[in-house]
Amino acid sequence: MEYKDKVSACTHCGKCREHCEFLNSYNIDLSDTERLKELAYHCFLCGKCTIVCPENINGQELVLQMRRDKVADNNGKLTENGYGMLLREKKNYLFKNYKHVAGKSVLFPGCNFPAFYPETTRKLSEILNENAGMGMIFDCCGKPISELGLIQEEEAIIERISRELEQAGIEEIVTVCPNCYYYLKPRMKLQVVSVYEKLSELGIGQAIEVPEIDVFAPCPDRVNLSLQEKMKPFLPGRVNQIQDVQCCGLGGCAGVKEPELAGKFRDALKEKNNSGIYMYCASCAGNLARAGCSDVHHILVDILKTEEKPDQKRSLLNRLKMKFYS
Repeated sequence: MEYKDKVSACTHCGKCREHCEFLNSYNIDLSDTERLKELAYHCFLCGKCTIVCPENINGQELVLQMRRDKVADNNGKLTENGYGMLLREKKNYLFKNYKHVAGKSVLFPGCNFPAFYPETTRKLSEILNENAGMGMIFDCCGKPISELGLIQEEEAIIERISRELEQAGIEEIVTVCPNCYYYLKPRMKLQVVSVYEKLSELGIGQAIEVPEIDVFAPCPDRVNLSLQEKMKPFLPGRVNQIQDVQCCGLGGCAGVKEPELAGKFRDALKEKNNSGIYMYCASCAGNLARAGCSDVHHILVDILKTEEKPDQKRSLLNRLKMKFYS
Protein backbone atom coordinates (compact mmCIF):
# COMPACT_ATOMS: atom_id res chain seq x y z
CA MET A 1 0.00 0.00 0.00
CA GLU A 2 1.13 3.55 -0.72
CA TYR A 3 1.21 5.62 2.47
CA LYS A 4 2.46 8.92 1.06
CA ASP A 5 -1.07 10.21 0.55
CA LYS A 6 -1.78 9.74 4.27
CA VAL A 7 1.20 11.91 5.24
CA SER A 8 1.24 14.32 2.29
CA ALA A 9 0.31 17.22 4.56
CA CYS A 10 3.44 16.71 6.70
CA THR A 11 5.59 19.85 6.97
CA HIS A 12 8.43 18.06 8.83
CA CYS A 13 7.93 20.34 11.82
CA GLY A 14 9.21 17.61 14.15
CA LYS A 15 6.31 17.84 16.63
CA CYS A 16 5.57 14.12 16.41
CA ARG A 17 9.20 13.19 17.01
CA GLU A 18 9.52 15.74 19.81
CA HIS A 19 6.57 14.25 21.71
CA CYS A 20 7.16 10.56 20.98
CA GLU A 21 10.00 8.60 22.56
CA PHE A 22 9.69 5.87 19.92
CA LEU A 23 9.98 8.21 16.92
CA ASN A 24 12.73 10.17 18.61
CA SER A 25 14.79 7.07 19.42
CA TYR A 26 14.90 6.19 15.70
CA ASN A 27 15.13 9.82 14.53
CA ILE A 28 12.15 9.51 12.21
CA ASP A 29 8.82 11.28 11.80
CA LEU A 30 5.46 10.17 10.41
CA SER A 31 6.51 10.97 6.85
CA ASP A 32 9.32 8.38 6.98
CA THR A 33 6.86 5.71 5.94
CA GLU A 34 9.33 3.11 4.68
CA ARG A 35 11.25 3.02 7.93
CA LEU A 36 8.06 3.37 9.96
CA LYS A 37 6.57 0.27 8.36
CA GLU A 38 9.70 -1.71 9.27
CA LEU A 39 9.26 -0.58 12.89
CA ALA A 40 5.45 -0.75 13.00
CA TYR A 41 5.38 -3.17 15.95
CA HIS A 42 7.74 -0.94 17.95
CA CYS A 43 5.10 1.83 18.10
CA PHE A 44 2.99 2.06 21.28
CA LEU A 45 -0.07 3.27 19.33
CA CYS A 46 -0.61 5.80 22.11
CA GLY A 47 -1.84 8.52 19.76
CA LYS A 48 0.49 11.21 21.10
CA CYS A 49 1.72 12.03 17.60
CA THR A 50 -1.86 12.44 16.42
CA ILE A 51 -2.67 14.82 19.27
CA VAL A 52 0.29 17.14 18.61
CA CYS A 53 0.32 17.05 14.78
CA PRO A 54 -0.64 20.53 13.46
CA GLU A 55 -1.74 18.93 10.17
CA ASN A 56 -4.04 16.38 11.85
CA ILE A 57 -2.15 13.36 10.53
CA ASN A 58 -3.38 10.27 12.36
CA GLY A 59 -0.16 8.43 13.14
CA GLN A 60 -1.95 5.80 15.18
CA GLU A 61 -4.15 4.78 12.26
CA LEU A 62 -1.19 4.95 9.88
CA VAL A 63 0.91 2.50 11.90
CA LEU A 64 -2.04 0.20 12.54
CA GLN A 65 -2.64 0.03 8.79
CA MET A 66 1.03 -0.79 8.30
CA ARG A 67 0.68 -3.71 10.70
CA ARG A 68 -2.39 -4.95 8.82
CA ASP A 69 -0.56 -4.68 5.53
CA LYS A 70 2.39 -6.63 6.87
CA VAL A 71 0.04 -9.41 7.94
CA ALA A 72 -1.71 -9.33 4.55
CA ASP A 73 1.64 -9.50 2.76
CA ASN A 74 2.41 -12.61 4.84
CA ASN A 75 -0.73 -14.51 3.77
CA GLY A 76 -2.71 -13.41 6.82
CA LYS A 77 -0.12 -14.55 9.35
CA LEU A 78 1.68 -12.46 11.94
CA THR A 79 5.17 -11.54 10.79
CA GLU A 80 6.58 -10.83 14.25
CA ASN A 81 7.79 -13.09 17.06
CA GLY A 82 7.12 -12.58 20.75
CA TYR A 83 3.31 -12.62 20.82
CA GLY A 84 2.68 -16.34 21.31
CA MET A 85 1.20 -16.09 24.81
CA LEU A 86 -1.02 -13.18 23.86
CA LEU A 87 -2.37 -15.07 20.84
CA ARG A 88 -3.00 -18.24 22.85
CA GLU A 89 -5.01 -16.34 25.44
CA LYS A 90 -6.82 -13.70 23.39
CA LYS A 91 -7.45 -15.15 19.92
CA ASN A 92 -10.29 -17.27 21.30
CA TYR A 93 -10.31 -15.97 24.85
CA LEU A 94 -9.37 -18.82 27.15
CA PHE A 95 -11.32 -17.50 30.13
CA LYS A 96 -14.63 -16.50 28.56
CA ASN A 97 -17.77 -17.14 30.58
CA TYR A 98 -21.32 -16.47 29.34
CA LYS A 99 -23.12 -18.38 32.12
CA HIS A 100 -24.41 -15.25 33.84
CA VAL A 101 -26.15 -13.45 31.00
CA ALA A 102 -29.39 -11.92 32.30
CA GLY A 103 -31.78 -9.12 31.47
CA LYS A 104 -31.41 -6.74 28.55
CA SER A 105 -28.15 -5.17 29.74
CA VAL A 106 -24.92 -6.97 30.57
CA LEU A 107 -21.73 -5.98 32.38
CA PHE A 108 -18.58 -6.47 30.28
CA PRO A 109 -15.61 -6.00 32.65
CA GLY A 110 -13.00 -7.02 30.05
CA CYS A 111 -9.80 -8.98 30.70
CA ASN A 112 -7.69 -6.98 33.10
CA PHE A 113 -10.11 -5.36 35.52
CA PRO A 114 -11.26 -8.77 36.85
CA ALA A 115 -7.62 -9.88 36.85
CA PHE A 116 -6.38 -7.02 39.02
CA TYR A 117 -9.56 -6.19 40.93
CA PRO A 118 -11.52 -9.45 41.40
CA GLU A 119 -13.36 -8.39 44.57
CA THR A 120 -14.45 -5.08 43.09
CA THR A 121 -15.64 -6.96 40.00
CA ARG A 122 -17.81 -9.18 42.20
CA LYS A 123 -19.20 -6.24 44.14
CA LEU A 124 -19.97 -4.30 40.97
CA SER A 125 -21.73 -7.32 39.47
CA GLU A 126 -23.84 -7.82 42.60
CA ILE A 127 -24.80 -4.13 42.75
CA LEU A 128 -25.83 -3.98 39.11
CA ASN A 129 -27.72 -7.24 39.35
CA GLU A 130 -29.63 -6.07 42.43
CA ASN A 131 -30.41 -2.61 41.08
CA ALA A 132 -30.86 -3.27 37.37
CA GLY A 133 -31.23 -7.04 36.93
CA MET A 134 -27.98 -6.97 34.98
CA GLY A 135 -25.94 -10.06 34.16
CA MET A 136 -22.21 -10.27 33.49
CA ILE A 137 -19.96 -11.91 30.92
CA PHE A 138 -16.23 -12.45 30.80
CA ASP A 139 -14.57 -12.10 27.42
CA CYS A 140 -11.84 -10.21 25.59
CA CYS A 141 -13.14 -7.45 23.32
CA GLY A 142 -10.53 -8.28 20.67
CA LYS A 143 -8.52 -5.08 20.74
CA PRO A 144 -5.14 -6.78 21.48
CA ILE A 145 -5.66 -9.00 18.43
CA SER A 146 -6.73 -6.02 16.35
CA GLU A 147 -3.61 -4.09 17.33
CA LEU A 148 -1.46 -6.89 15.96
CA GLY A 149 -3.03 -6.30 12.55
CA LEU A 150 -4.91 -9.61 12.45
CA ILE A 151 -8.05 -8.44 10.66
CA GLN A 152 -9.68 -11.84 10.08
CA GLU A 153 -9.23 -12.87 13.69
CA GLU A 154 -10.46 -9.47 14.88
CA GLU A 155 -13.63 -9.76 12.81
CA ALA A 156 -14.22 -13.31 14.06
CA ILE A 157 -14.08 -12.14 17.68
CA ILE A 158 -16.57 -9.32 17.11
CA GLU A 159 -18.88 -11.69 15.22
CA ARG A 160 -18.71 -14.26 18.03
CA ILE A 161 -19.44 -11.74 20.81
CA SER A 162 -22.28 -10.17 18.79
CA ARG A 163 -23.83 -13.57 18.11
CA GLU A 164 -23.65 -14.65 21.77
CA LEU A 165 -25.27 -11.44 23.03
CA GLU A 166 -27.93 -11.17 20.34
CA GLN A 167 -29.00 -14.77 20.92
CA ALA A 168 -29.34 -13.95 24.62
CA GLY A 169 -31.51 -10.91 23.85
CA ILE A 170 -28.98 -8.39 25.15
CA GLU A 171 -29.51 -4.80 24.01
CA GLU A 172 -26.83 -2.95 25.98
CA ILE A 173 -23.20 -3.62 26.97
CA VAL A 174 -21.78 -1.82 30.01
CA THR A 175 -18.00 -1.63 29.79
CA VAL A 176 -15.49 -1.11 32.60
CA CYS A 177 -12.32 -0.94 30.50
CA PRO A 178 -11.73 2.23 28.42
CA ASN A 179 -10.13 0.13 25.68
CA CYS A 180 -13.23 -2.07 25.48
CA TYR A 181 -15.46 1.00 25.40
CA TYR A 182 -13.66 2.72 22.53
CA TYR A 183 -13.05 -0.49 20.62
CA LEU A 184 -16.55 -2.00 20.86
CA LYS A 185 -18.63 1.16 20.50
CA PRO A 186 -18.16 1.62 16.72
CA ARG A 187 -18.19 -2.12 16.01
CA MET A 188 -21.24 -3.43 17.85
CA LYS A 189 -24.86 -3.08 16.79
CA LEU A 190 -25.81 -3.14 20.46
CA GLN A 191 -25.61 -0.01 22.59
CA VAL A 192 -22.25 0.35 24.37
CA VAL A 193 -22.04 2.55 27.48
CA SER A 194 -19.43 3.06 30.17
CA VAL A 195 -19.90 1.83 33.72
CA TYR A 196 -19.65 5.44 34.91
CA GLU A 197 -22.70 6.40 32.84
CA LYS A 198 -24.62 3.44 34.21
CA LEU A 199 -23.71 4.08 37.85
CA SER A 200 -24.64 7.74 37.49
CA GLU A 201 -27.95 6.79 35.84
CA LEU A 202 -28.76 4.41 38.70
CA GLY A 203 -27.57 6.78 41.43
CA ILE A 204 -24.97 4.29 42.66
CA GLY A 205 -21.46 5.05 43.94
CA GLN A 206 -19.84 7.73 46.05
CA ALA A 207 -17.95 10.80 44.89
CA ILE A 208 -14.21 10.88 45.50
CA GLU A 209 -14.15 13.65 48.09
CA VAL A 210 -10.59 14.95 47.85
CA PRO A 211 -9.66 18.54 46.87
CA GLU A 212 -7.64 17.48 43.83
CA ILE A 213 -6.31 14.38 42.13
CA ASP A 214 -3.64 13.64 39.53
CA VAL A 215 -5.11 11.50 36.74
CA PHE A 216 -3.24 9.53 34.09
CA ALA A 217 -5.68 9.06 31.24
CA PRO A 218 -5.44 5.85 29.18
CA CYS A 219 -4.39 6.18 25.54
CA PRO A 220 -7.84 5.92 23.89
CA ASP A 221 -9.32 8.68 26.06
CA ARG A 222 -6.49 11.19 25.64
CA VAL A 223 -7.87 13.19 22.71
CA ASN A 224 -11.19 14.35 24.11
CA LEU A 225 -11.36 12.85 27.64
CA SER A 226 -14.95 11.84 26.98
CA LEU A 227 -14.86 9.06 29.60
CA GLN A 228 -13.59 11.52 32.18
CA GLU A 229 -16.54 13.72 31.26
CA LYS A 230 -18.86 10.84 32.15
CA MET A 231 -17.10 10.52 35.54
CA LYS A 232 -17.73 14.12 36.54
CA PRO A 233 -20.50 13.33 39.05
CA PHE A 234 -17.91 11.30 40.96
CA LEU A 235 -15.00 13.76 40.66
CA PRO A 236 -16.09 17.00 42.35
CA GLY A 237 -12.53 18.15 43.09
CA ARG A 238 -9.85 19.52 40.80
CA VAL A 239 -8.54 17.03 38.23
CA ASN A 240 -4.94 17.50 37.11
CA GLN A 241 -4.02 15.64 33.91
CA ILE A 242 -0.63 13.91 33.83
CA GLN A 243 0.33 14.77 30.27
CA ASP A 244 4.12 14.54 30.23
CA VAL A 245 4.26 10.72 30.28
CA GLN A 246 3.53 9.12 26.92
CA CYS A 247 2.19 5.71 27.93
CA CYS A 248 2.12 3.25 30.81
CA GLY A 249 4.33 0.96 28.70
CA LEU A 250 1.69 -1.51 27.52
CA GLY A 251 0.29 0.40 24.56
CA GLY A 252 0.14 -1.25 21.15
CA CYS A 253 1.75 -4.48 22.48
CA ALA A 254 5.02 -2.63 21.77
CA GLY A 255 6.74 -3.51 25.04
CA VAL A 256 7.77 -6.80 23.43
CA LYS A 257 9.92 -4.87 20.94
CA GLU A 258 10.81 -1.87 23.11
CA PRO A 259 11.27 -3.09 26.71
CA GLU A 260 13.62 -0.24 27.58
CA LEU A 261 11.17 2.41 26.41
CA ALA A 262 8.31 0.67 28.21
CA GLY A 263 10.41 0.68 31.38
CA LYS A 264 11.21 4.34 30.89
CA PHE A 265 7.49 5.17 30.74
CA ARG A 266 6.82 3.20 33.92
CA ASP A 267 9.69 4.89 35.73
CA ALA A 268 8.40 8.31 34.69
CA LEU A 269 5.02 7.46 36.21
CA LYS A 270 6.65 6.07 39.35
CA GLU A 271 8.25 9.45 39.95
CA LYS A 272 4.75 10.92 40.22
CA ASN A 273 3.68 8.41 42.84
CA ASN A 274 4.40 10.66 45.83
CA SER A 275 0.93 12.19 45.90
CA GLY A 276 -0.91 9.16 44.48
CA ILE A 277 -1.95 8.48 40.90
CA TYR A 278 -5.55 8.00 39.82
CA MET A 279 -6.29 5.85 36.78
CA TYR A 280 -9.30 4.30 35.11
CA CYS A 281 -7.52 1.62 33.10
CA ALA A 282 -6.78 -1.58 35.03
CA SER A 283 -3.92 -2.43 32.66
CA CYS A 284 -2.20 0.88 33.47
CA ALA A 285 -2.83 0.46 37.20
CA GLY A 286 -1.63 -3.14 37.29
CA ASN A 287 1.47 -2.34 35.27
CA LEU A 288 2.37 0.52 37.59
CA ALA A 289 1.76 -1.62 40.67
CA ARG A 290 4.09 -4.27 39.24
CA ALA A 291 6.74 -1.57 38.99
CA GLY A 292 6.48 -0.94 42.73
CA CYS A 293 4.07 2.00 42.92
CA SER A 294 2.21 1.68 46.19
CA ASP A 295 -0.33 4.50 45.85
CA VAL A 296 -2.21 3.63 42.68
CA HIS A 297 -5.94 4.40 42.68
CA HIS A 298 -8.45 3.03 40.20
CA ILE A 299 -11.29 5.56 40.05
CA LEU A 300 -13.99 2.86 39.89
CA VAL A 301 -12.56 1.15 42.98
CA ASP A 302 -12.69 4.43 44.89
CA ILE A 303 -16.25 5.13 43.71
CA LEU A 304 -17.36 1.72 45.03
CA LYS A 305 -15.22 2.09 48.19
CA THR A 306 -13.78 -1.44 48.08
CA GLU A 307 -10.23 -0.24 48.92
CA GLU A 308 -8.84 -3.03 46.74
CA LYS A 309 -5.27 -2.72 45.49
CA PRO A 310 -4.16 -4.14 42.13
CA ASP A 311 -3.51 -7.86 42.59
CA GLN A 312 -0.60 -8.05 40.17
CA LYS A 313 0.82 -11.26 41.65
CA ARG A 314 -2.28 -13.36 40.94
CA SER A 315 -3.69 -11.66 37.87
CA LEU A 316 -3.55 -14.77 35.68
CA LEU A 317 -5.11 -16.93 38.41
CA ASN A 318 -7.85 -14.35 38.88
CA ARG A 319 -8.66 -14.47 35.16
CA LEU A 320 -8.84 -18.24 35.35
CA LYS A 321 -11.23 -18.03 38.32
CA MET A 322 -13.60 -15.84 36.33
CA LYS A 323 -14.00 -18.67 33.82
CA PHE A 324 -15.68 -20.60 36.65
CA TYR A 325 -17.35 -17.59 38.30
CA SER A 326 -20.56 -18.46 40.09
